[in-house]
Amino acid sequence: MASQSLPKSMKGVIIEKTGGTEVLQYKTDLAVPEPKEGQVLVKNDYVGINYIDTYFRTGLYPAPSYPYMLGREAEGTIVAIGPDSPQGFKAGDRIVYLSEATYAEYTAAPAAKAIKIPSSIEPTVASAALLQGLTALTLIREAYHVQKGDWVLVHAAAGGVGLWLCQLLAAVGAKTIATASTPEKLELAKKAGAEVLINYSHEDVKAKVDEVTNKQGVAAVFDGVGKDTFDLSLDCLARKGTMASFGNASGAVPPFAISRLTAKNAKVLRPTLFNYIATREEFETYTNELFDFIVKDKMDVRIHNIYDLKDVASAHQDIEGRKTTGKLLLKP
Repeated sequence: MASQSLPKSMKGVIIEKTGGTEVLQYKTDLAVPEPKEGQVLVKNDYVGINYIDTYFRTGLYPAPSYPYMLGREAEGTIVAIGPDSPQGFKAGDRIVYLSEATYAEYTAAPAAKAIKIPSSIEPTVASAALLQGLTALTLIREAYHVQKGDWVLVHAAAGGVGLWLCQLLAAVGAKTIATASTPEKLELAKKAGAEVLINYSHEDVKAKVDEVTNKQGVAAVFDGVGKDTFDLSLDCLARKGTMASFGNASGAVPPFAISRLTAKNAKVLRPTLFNYIATREEFETYTNELFDFIVKDKMDVRIHNIYDLKDVASAHQDIEGRKTTGKLLLKP
């Protein structure tokens, strides 16, 4: 049950309609939620910002109801436990979790998607790593199980998921071709482990892929850009290659004829992280593997900036303007 010392109101950000960043409303009088069965109440220290947040804000993905609070992940300290004391958590535990409604000081989070943060992981790292790191990890394990020596193409390689993909692909022995729009971003991808760098603003991506793969194409493309790169991604695939389209940064991919896949016996899928971590066992397995990569392989969990909660509009403008490299966090 909730602690009697908890405040009744809190700071948070809600939307009451879809639109630009002007619809983001910073409030100081929102009710502190009470944890229900299967939930823990967390006082958030850092809240992750993800591109999916902009999809709900603009209406590309429909919100279940309004007012609606954005957010998908955060880290903090448990301050109250739901009635069934789920997953063995207790007040005072430092956890990171996946949940809706994280743009706030407090979140009633599902215990099934929460996990204790190892003492070897510093503050900010878990919330900066969880959603994007798990997305990248499940992409290389499930969307296409990457093998040592595979050529893999990663678009937007200096973005949050892109940098994770570059690091994880290097760790498992794949050869990564990275695309980005500026020399600075490509340098970040190189530091993260990419072997071949392509500036898509003035280089021919397909020609470069053909050159480095001896015209064989890549085993897999991980494409978080969407509409602008979909055709290119298909063109770059090897025979029996896999194209995982996992984001819509440039807009939703339009319908296409399935017969286009025949030429290469290609596979196309539109995965979402949450279908790879639907069970508690899946969530724990992949999260613990991610923690191991962070600690043992010394992953660089790059944080672009930490914004005050009241400055959330600036954060959304930055991520939509492709001005960011790495993770954006909010400080409630």
